[in-house]
Amino acid sequence: MDVKWSRACYLDALEMGIIIGHVGDAMGAIVDAARSAPPAPQPPDSADVVLDALVSLATDGHRAAVPVLRPIVADVDNEVWIRRPSLGSLLSVELWDFDAYFDIAARVVEAGRESGSHLTLSIGLAMLATASAHAGDLRTAIELISEGDAIADVTGAAPLIYPRLHLVALRGRRKEATELIEAATTANPMTLSAHWATAVLSNGLADYPAALVAARQAVENGELATSGLTLPELIEAAVRCGEREPAATALAALAERTSASGAAWGLGVEAYCRALVTDDEDAYREALTHLEGSRAAVYRGRAHLLYGEWLRRQGRRRDAREQLRIAHELFSGMGVEAFARRAAGELRATGEHARSRSSRAGEGLTMQEAHIARLVASGETSKEVAARLFLSPRTVDAHLRNIFGKLGITSRRQLRDLPAIQ
Repeated sequence: MDVKWSRACYLDALEMGIIIGHVGDAMGAIVDAARSAPPAPQPPDSADVVLDALVSLATDGHRAAVPVLRPIVADVDNEVWIRRPSLGSLLSVELWDFDAYFDIAARVVEAGRESGSHLTLSIGLAMLATASAHAGDLRTAIELISEGDAIADVTGAAPLIYPRLHLVALRGRRKEATELIEAATTANPMTLSAHWATAVLSNGLADYPAALVAARQAVENGELATSGLTLPELIEAAVRCGEREPAATALAALAERTSASGAAWGLGVEAYCRALVTDDEDAYREALTHLEGSRAAVYRGRAHLLYGEWLRRQGRRRDAREQLRIAHELFSGMGVEAFARRAAGELRATGEHARSRSSRAGEGLTMQEAHIARLVASGETSKEVAARLFLSPRTVDAHLRNIFGKLGITSRRQLRDLPAIQ
């Protein structure tokens, strides 16, 4: 009887089905139900357009739905994303639009701070931390995760796990990542990012059989965003394992998404995946062109790495060194350690040794300690840090004593003089 309310309920159901994931046949039932929603009032608002486009995406595919979704996703100030931030994040990833992915997250954080809504702010911080990790800004990702944890601690809410999964997978420390992935899947078997994280971690460590198993599990679930984001991991792992047919199938699925969107992030990733499958050098160059200047710096580094690996296997050592050197410098600068080691190993195989970087001052600190250390190093007082992180000044001072002990220093001045903490 109430068209607007009715359609909002259908959109709620679709959004929750996507976020929860692993609902199997139930998701089909939700889509079928949403198809029976009353027609949108004219002119339709953004939520109405998103509802119809989601139904079209599920029933007709990306080529039908993406042209409708693309302008709404690109409009990061649209109020539909403030009301449904998780849906905005998921759809921007599904469309492989990194600018929208990053900017929607930043807008949600801003809205959370302006409104004082802890829920909105927590979701926004998790989204922006994840986007920052994919941008190669691991330091900012750690700070945002730390702030989200502080809010969760004060409000009694469970901290959101997925930004940590993305961070540790991209950083590539096997023990740290494996422990978090195992804890996440034990506590919540429906964690959507766990298989993706395992696939990325394993590809970074050149453990391609493990990456292939995990990527297949993620893609088989068919979840919005997570499934599409995992396709490049499946393609790389399958090619390295000699399974060309699954790689080609995954490439076709990826190309359907990226070509419909036309966003630089997606086109660049699809191009280097196509190069992996076809051995087409022009596709590697195309990938670098699309990703040049993109905020998706991790993927630009991977394009250089894959091109360098291919060149070395073609016997073109000099050309390979140039690409591998760029990849190693990018990954090392970002703290993306597993892929940096992989690039260094490839460089050694060409007869060149990668320049080692001195260890970062904050490697032994927890995320919260690293965040507090950077705030204090920037000149903030214990009282100011406490207000920002919802802690007492006494607790901040206790953390500082631990930080000083771990870093072997005794004063705030010495902390300011240390290299950037990662």
